[in-house]
Amino acid sequence: MSDIPKGESMISVGIDIGTSTTKLVISRFLLKNTAGVSRVPSIHIIDREIIYKSAIFRTPLLSRTEIDMDAIEQIILDQYRAAGISPRAVQTGAAIITGEAATKANAEEVLYHLSSRSGDFLVAAAGPDLEAIIAAKGSGLYDASRQSDKVFANIDIGGGTANIAVCQYGKLIGTCTLHIGGKLIEFENRKISYVSHQVRKSFDLIGIDITEGSPVEDESLKAFSVHLAAVLARALHNQLRAEDQPFLLGHQPNWDKKIDVITFSGGVAECMYRYENDIQDTTSYDDIGLRLAESIFENPHLAEFEWRKPDATVRATVIGAGTQTTEISGATIQVEPSLLPIRNLPVHRIEFRNHFTNTLAVIGQEIKKGTNLYDPFHEGQNFALYLANIPLLGFREIHQLAEVLIEGNRYKKNPSQVLVLVLERDMARALGQSLQVKDPKQMCICIDQIKVEHGDYLDIGKQLQSGVVPVVTKTLAFH
Repeated sequence: MSDIPKGESMISVGIDIGTSTTKLVISRFLLKNTAGVSRVPSIHIIDREIIYKSAIFRTPLLSRTEIDMDAIEQIILDQYRAAGISPRAVQTGAAIITGEAATKANAEEVLYHLSSRSGDFLVAAAGPDLEAIIAAKGSGLYDASRQSDKVFANIDIGGGTANIAVCQYGKLIGTCTLHIGGKLIEFENRKISYVSHQVRKSFDLIGIDITEGSPVEDESLKAFSVHLAAVLARALHNQLRAEDQPFLLGHQPNWDKKIDVITFSGGVAECMYRYENDIQDTTSYDDIGLRLAESIFENPHLAEFEWRKPDATVRATVIGAGTQTTEISGATIQVEPSLLPIRNLPVHRIEFRNHFTNTLAVIGQEIKKGTNLYDPFHEGQNFALYLANIPLLGFREIHQLAEVLIEGNRYKKNPSQVLVLVLERDMARALGQSLQVKDPKQMCICIDQIKVEHGDYLDIGKQLQSGVVPVVTKTLAFH
């Protein structure tokens, strides 16, 4: 289509199942063709309005190792009803399991169960880097970095982890995740009820003795929270020590620039800033969250940074998931509506680095390589091909490309399997139509104006009135 219907909008939902809390936001996106009348349509999300925020619920658990899936589902469905939204009306969004909730035995099952019950809903999964990026967008840090040449870091501290995202000029330049959170130690009736095994090794170093069943000693808990703040400060200064390694989840800090500005989000940030007036009593826990917030405020090395207040604290991740994860494809695409939505499709990147004909010669082998990587047991797992840095092609070259793609698809167990192609350059419809001319039986989905990376996963939603499709790019990783 050449234009977008007046007032076309879409409903997005964000769901955050965290170590401590579960929450939901519902948003309305307004779409508009920003190109001129005589130009190729360029449809963008021009406004994101949050139309409903749920209460903040304590994440229901069956045990320390298992999420209560039925209770989670009931919370979500109750919130849909309260908002007056049917699951069928939801066209995009993301659900994310964060922090230590992602380590639960049934975390993956819970997420996919939600995706099947919550509408035509594009589901992002767990992974500390993904959490950090989404929280940075929800806290406002990402947008703030667009307006400045300073280096910004958002630290999202929940119950089990602190997820750091470092940005400059609106671009991510590094991440790091630490075992720092408000629920690393919990207590009940002035006795220690839980100590995370991730942090026990540090107790001897600090000179404290905290064990489950022992009485709460304010001095020991304060010493531990002071130590956590010091580890966080060293991470932000990129000066982690050998004794800090037990707190590291995954890779070392990987940014190469000095951080200027810091923002805090997450549940511990809520203890710092008190944005929420209506948090339910169920979220007032016996843990070290308040002590950790105080120690962060008091740490002299964190005071060396410029501090920026977040746009959101405990809701930063869910706002990011519900409003900032969706992109819109180009309007010149080729899709078969009956094949959509598609979820959790791994991306295999084919780079056009040399002359066009040289890359054509290796496309078949690249598809074979992708098949061996993503479908090693020949079970029929499909994957998307991202044709990166593809040059401007003429009619003849597009037909040549279509031929080698069809030929390469025969390396798959099921050669008639839908061929999913992602391009950044605005030429998806021409390539998709060439594929259908070459082989009318070959099903294809060909979208453009989307940039992804090797190893990403894609969710592609149902086609909208304007002809575009919503796309979520994500990382799937359960700890």
